[in-house]
Amino acid sequence: MEKILEGLVSSTHPLPLKRAIVRRVVESAEAPLSEPQCRAMFELSTRLILQGPDPFQRQVGRQVLEAYARHHRAAFEAFFTRDLVLALLRGAGGEGPASACLPSGLDPAVLDYIQGGLRLLISCPAVLELFALLQEEASRLVGERPPAPLCARLCQLLSDFPQCLPRGRKAALGFCQQLVRSIAHFQTQGTREAELRLYVAQVSQVSGLLRSVWKTEPDTLLPSLQELFAIISSTDTSFEPSVALASLVQHIPLQMITVLIGSLTTDPNVKDASMTQALCRMIEWLSWPLAQHVETWVIALLKGLAAVQKFTILIDVTLLKIELIVPHVVKLVKSFKSNSLPSSTTFLGQLSELIHCMMYHYSGFPELYEPILEAIKDLPKPGEEKIKMILNQSAWTSQSSSLQSCLSGFSGKSETGKTGLINLGNTCYMNSVIQALFMATDFRRHVLSLNLNGCNSLMRKLQHLFAFLAHTQREAYAPRIFFEASRPPWFAARTQQDCSEYLRFLLDRLHEEERTLKALSSSELPRDMNDESLVQDVSSKTPLSTKPSPTATEERTLIEKMFRGKLQTSICCSNCKSTSHKEEPFTDLSLAFCPPVFLENGEPPKVDNLSEGKDTSMEPVINAAFSPVAETPSDILAVGDCSEMVTNEGTPKDHPIDSDCENVTDPVECKDSLQKHVAEVTPSVIDLLNYFLAPEVLKGDNKYYCEKCASLQNAEKTMQVVEEPEYLILTLLRFSYDPKCHIRRKILDNVSLPLVLELPVKRTVSTLSPVSGVWSVGVEFSDTGENLAKKLKPSGAEEVGCSQCIPYVLSSVVVHSGISSESGHYYSYARNVSSSGSSSGSFDQSQGLALAYPQNHFMAGEAPVAAVEKKLGETEVSKEWFLFNDSRVTFTSFQSVQKITSRFPKDTAYVLLYKKQNSANALNATSANGLWVNGDPPLQKDLMDAITKDNKLYLQEQELSARTQALQAAAASCSFRPNGFDDNDPPGSCGPTGGGGGGGFSTIGRLVF
Repeated sequence: MEKILEGLVSSTHPLPLKRAIVRRVVESAEAPLSEPQCRAMFELSTRLILQGPDPFQRQVGRQVLEAYARHHRAAFEAFFTRDLVLALLRGAGGEGPASACLPSGLDPAVLDYIQGGLRLLISCPAVLELFALLQEEASRLVGERPPAPLCARLCQLLSDFPQCLPRGRKAALGFCQQLVRSIAHFQTQGTREAELRLYVAQVSQVSGLLRSVWKTEPDTLLPSLQELFAIISSTDTSFEPSVALASLVQHIPLQMITVLIGSLTTDPNVKDASMTQALCRMIEWLSWPLAQHVETWVIALLKGLAAVQKFTILIDVTLLKIELIVPHVVKLVKSFKSNSLPSSTTFLGQLSELIHCMMYHYSGFPELYEPILEAIKDLPKPGEEKIKMILNQSAWTSQSSSLQSCLSGFSGKSETGKTGLINLGNTCYMNSVIQALFMATDFRRHVLSLNLNGCNSLMRKLQHLFAFLAHTQREAYAPRIFFEASRPPWFAARTQQDCSEYLRFLLDRLHEEERTLKALSSSELPRDMNDESLVQDVSSKTPLSTKPSPTATEERTLIEKMFRGKLQTSICCSNCKSTSHKEEPFTDLSLAFCPPVFLENGEPPKVDNLSEGKDTSMEPVINAAFSPVAETPSDILAVGDCSEMVTNEGTPKDHPIDSDCENVTDPVECKDSLQKHVAEVTPSVIDLLNYFLAPEVLKGDNKYYCEKCASLQNAEKTMQVVEEPEYLILTLLRFSYDPKCHIRRKILDNVSLPLVLELPVKRTVSTLSPVSGVWSVGVEFSDTGENLAKKLKPSGAEEVGCSQCIPYVLSSVVVHSGISSESGHYYSYARNVSSSGSSSGSFDQSQGLALAYPQNHFMAGEAPVAAVEKKLGETEVSKEWFLFNDSRVTFTSFQSVQKITSRFPKDTAYVLLYKKQNSANALNATSANGLWVNGDPPLQKDLMDAITKDNKLYLQEQELSARTQALQAAAASCSFRPNGFDDNDPPGSCGPTGGGGGGGFSTIGRLVF
């Protein structure tokens, strides 16, 4: 009979014919058969079930086996023995006639076969021996980490036959722990919906068996949960537990939350890193389909950690997982807007409230927030007081200073082709300045073209940094060496600092260093001192007031060529009319905010009009620009109207910070006194520059001592630029001390940023030359050196001064985000502007600015500048802007630069860099050896070798990372880990305290969860 059946199922006869014959064979099972005949039928049916090539043969095998086993129970009991089942479970062929029907390995079909055999023998005594065998084999099988399909089939067998479950507390506990570990290794085999549904069903089958064991053996629950926590809290990066573990949470009694959370949060053996890892993975469990109670446990654990003040863990988790939220906010808002349910409207209101709280507290990321703001623009916006109240509800503070700033690492390699700078710990003030200087094309090319071989100077380190920014393949570079070399001595490490102060120190240091090296190059150098020690030794002995030699332009330092200008201060005695002149170099102009009366006049006011609007007891002192040869005096800064003045805070050494200053009163209490005086018309940089150059009447307590009159006299003080720099640096004096409220605050007034401005420069010529009352912008002067004006020159000299307007185009903007000088975040907007060649941003002076201006005008009129800006706006000049935010570099536009403060009130322009157009001092586009044209100069060999070596190392790191990720992907399933972080060093977190209004950068501000 078995021969006929075997030949039939493998024949090519029609399927209906074969079904009819099989039916006859099944019916013949009732006939008496000998034991060898029964065994032959059992072996054939077993072989068809386990090795059948098609569903028909496997179905025939099951039908025949069930029919013959039911009618010949004793023969089947003799066939289905312990040895057979053991051989099937261990995938061994074994010996004897039955060995031919055994498969080579264990698969779900084997477990199906065993379960069918147990069902047929359930009433036979021999089944007890099989149950004992399966109790042992079940623990062994789950310990081998079977895949999800096989493990699910085993659990189904054990669920149908609970007699096969391991007995005793020890055996049951071991089985549960092994099963938890097996779930941690599960991974889905497909991505289609049907495959994912099958995978979820398989995981549910396994977790359901665990629930049954926990109910039967309650003592196994807590150890199983301990095993679960040990898996998800592991910091081993070579293994990522499967998100399928989320299926176990629904089976944990909610009554155990208090006990378990209390035990976890107070256990001294649980390290913070392990708790952080566990909490992050539990948050990932929220993505598991049909997950129940996961959010309840996550929230309970968060509250438990807050109760024991483990805020560092909470902050780390929030920063690590915030990426899962921000990119999806716009889609989420649109989805709920399309749903008109009342619950959706309520949810959107709450979501808008939390989003505004997030943007208020984590300011400084306009490229991330602009799409979100656009999506929620028609939703209610909470007031500042409500935002602060919400933030105060859950204040998390930490002393950790090495938290990761995930917002600066959202994207990988920038599509802009530009390289970011890794935040080394509150170093955004340096990063923003360096990026602005790097984007100053002519300055960058000069630095890269210097021959500094064998020199260990700061300029050499800057050249090294610029070279890496230009040629590295890394998405972000860590400027550790340059930071340590350029950090001012009074700047404490890992604390927020003023970027303007850092820029001044950097330029001053580079200038002094180059001048010292030039002075030493002509003398015999000590053999036991290197260049760096010589520079530090000589610079420390060289006073800042030392004047450079007034020789040819080529002997000026690079900083002088690029950034130095000259201011002439003239004081005219009102009594004797004698005038004294004094010239001082500057590297930047510090612009105070002008009072509304100045803006309302529409033009630079006369001395009398300006003096009438001022209180004589508080005459503003026009800020002398910082330069390598003069220190900046403390200034008086007018904000609002003239009745309320605030004093510029100056440098830390001039004005020590009182740590209790901000605790005297909340800045919000005095906010109205500042806002009510803001002018209705937004001032522009041109207005601030006009105010800087406006004449000032010295009278009252501020009278001028006239040497000719030998007494104090009223006088008129004027300031004029007599030599313009290649790069004009303008610093807006935003950080101030308010004597009325006794607090240090930031001036949040919006300032319009012109793409083009014209700087009035006084040109001194002989009275023998024909001079008209107006000067064309295109007039050239052959002498723009230091001999244009004489210091302390009598007013009766036979020379006259005429103003020439020099055009400048905006190159970069450093933005400060925050409301306090002790906290916040710096980032910069910049573009390539060069005065040589046809690079982006170059401007033809003859085409748009060949205009004449009266001598008594401080700045050019609005009409020609507006025309020029309009013309530039029609080209690509205003579009090729980049946003540098530490490691993140993105494309942006000039419109975003202009609207930054109107969109984000705490983000204000602070330092501006303007490039002089049609400069005669620009670096030639073709080098002496003709190796480069209209681009950066070729790098020196040692620099190129260092970059090439680092690029190779970076490629090796990328290959290693790719292999590691591939291994993790093979061992984990459905893992949604954040990516894009700076993995060289934990960057500083400038964002979290940006705009918090209190506390320095060494503390972390409040978070909203």
